[in-house]
Amino acid sequence: MRSDIYNWVPISIPEIHDIFSEIPIHWCIAGGWALDLHLGKQTRKHSDVDIAITREQHLLAYQYLNQDWVLYKAEEGKLTLWQDQEYLHTTNDIWVSRSKDAPFVFQLMLLNTEGTTWKYNRNHLITRPVDELFLKTKEEIPYMRPEIQLLYKGGASQVREKDYLDFQTVLPSLSPKEKAWLKSSLNLQYPEGHDWISALK
Repeated sequence: MRSDIYNWVPISIPEIHDIFSEIPIHWCIAGGWALDLHLGKQTRKHSDVDIAITREQHLLAYQYLNQDWVLYKAEEGKLTLWQDQEYLHTTNDIWVSRSKDAPFVFQLMLLNTEGTTWKYNRNHLITRPVDELFLKTKEEIPYMRPEIQLLYKGGASQVREKDYLDFQTVLPSLSPKEKAWLKSSLNLQYPEGHDWISALK
């Protein structure tokens, strides 16, 4: 078990692309970097880098990554080694380092899918076709669609200051369709209301 949760030295987006382009799975850049890739510029400092993959393909990802990296399950504030052939039924986050003593360099986020449909883990009524989850930069780097990434940020149990700032930064670039989808999804998750909904009208 590791406890050095702040020991991060993330690798670059091009390095991530080089690694994952060799793995035959659905993947994309997620988190704050996904929003910056959508905007075409870096808008703030990022302390880590997130990659989203489907739970359906996570064992295949392990087979490739385990050759050069050490992978840890992140659950309930604890980091434990992901064992060979261990199917992760409930774990959503994997932290990755070059060795058991090296800093963490990227994080895997597991997305729940059923067939060709993505299901939002916080409310299964919110879905999208898996093929609609990602967009690509001109360099062919896949990233999570902005409205879906903002749902993950706004739908968290605690919306952090950086998430609110990301929302404000990206909002002007969202199309009416993207705003409508995000508004509808937040309404489903929060029928009692959400702070971002008024800005999406």
